[in-house]
Amino acid sequence: MNMMRKTIAEGVSLTCLPVSKFKTGILSAQFAVPLTASAAGAVALIPSVLRRGTVNYPDMGRLSERLDNLYGARMDDTVRKIGECQCAGFVASFLDDRFVPGGERLLEPVTALLGELLCRPVTENGAFVPAYFESEKANLLDAIGSIRNDKRLWAGRRLLSEMCAGEPYGVSRLGEEADADALEGPDLYRRYRDLIQSAPLELVYCGSASADEVEDALREAFSALPRVSVRTLPAVRPHEPRPDVLHVSDSMDVTQGKLELGFSCDSDDYMALLMGNTLFGGSSNSKLFMNVREKLSLCYYASSVFHRQKNLITVSSGIEFGNYQPAFDEIMEQLRMVQEGRWEDWEIDSARSLLLNSYASMGDAQGKLENFYLSRAVTGLPDTPEQLADMVRAMTPERIIEAMRTVRLDTVYFLKGKEAAA
Repeated sequence: MNMMRKTIAEGVSLTCLPVSKFKTGILSAQFAVPLTASAAGAVALIPSVLRRGTVNYPDMGRLSERLDNLYGARMDDTVRKIGECQCAGFVASFLDDRFVPGGERLLEPVTALLGELLCRPVTENGAFVPAYFESEKANLLDAIGSIRNDKRLWAGRRLLSEMCAGEPYGVSRLGEEADADALEGPDLYRRYRDLIQSAPLELVYCGSASADEVEDALREAFSALPRVSVRTLPAVRPHEPRPDVLHVSDSMDVTQGKLELGFSCDSDDYMALLMGNTLFGGSSNSKLFMNVREKLSLCYYASSVFHRQKNLITVSSGIEFGNYQPAFDEIMEQLRMVQEGRWEDWEIDSARSLLLNSYASMGDAQGKLENFYLSRAVTGLPDTPEQLADMVRAMTPERIIEAMRTVRLDTVYFLKGKEAAA
């Protein structure tokens, strides 16, 4: 894939992925800002309010009618956490021009509508329409509350908030309930104006149109974008490992305990850590799954994730309250086995195959391509799926062992039931 990336206006960058295998095109527009606890809720709320209407299509009914007339095009509002940045905007999906009857073009009108959603929202007395604001604020509060209701998500969220306390990475992509509840309409509109004036805008297109066609359409669609002193995104700050392990627990009305472990990694060999984590808990053939869950039945589930931007590994598991210590001990034992290279050939072959398949299949889904290249643009990482696959093929057991030996336990979080706490 001949990926093209260029700056097309002040603080506006376009990543163009020319692919002709799909019947649809995808175009995303995402404002990227540093993730902060004080602003996360406001930034998360902005796209959903913008989605309620524009100057030309001032309500969802007329906006939906316009999308229907564009052969069922979609405009989905999105909020993502990428590294220590928060990305907010829209992803448009529409029929590729090659398949539109009568030679009609959709790229330009869809792009124009995307620009209007971001630059020309419907307003009332110099602010967002109050009814739209209040409705979407209630939806945001429901979404934040739903995280607490999903105890697995909640426990993972609590681990990162404690492990990365005081760091942007510890902030939720939706913000906190108290901050969201305190939002007022005029303040949100001022936040929106600041966003479109000073936040970097990342545009990603995946489809059959040429890069020049896409660039011309986007320049026209965003010609009214006000730009005043566009800010640069800060580099991700490395996590400072603790001298002593932090232990945190909460008590809730739950029947299953959630044991979450956070590890710091002191290695720059990203691919070796990724391969090591895949062996440890990153697949259904991993040591955590095969031994802690299947063989010893100490967990209902057990898996791990490598956070590349922060060089962290987190483990998520669901356990009986009384299995806390044996489950903890066995998770640590499985990590030691990886650190000492105690694995079979089929295990490393399985890990390698899993990663190679994930990179190979990325080109089969436009959504995955958009998310991958947006993440690369925001974090400044240069590698492509093909380059990552080459790194996987070249990986040696010695590099995995060397990298994984730098993994150290940093934070332990346990969500227990109220009876267990008593």
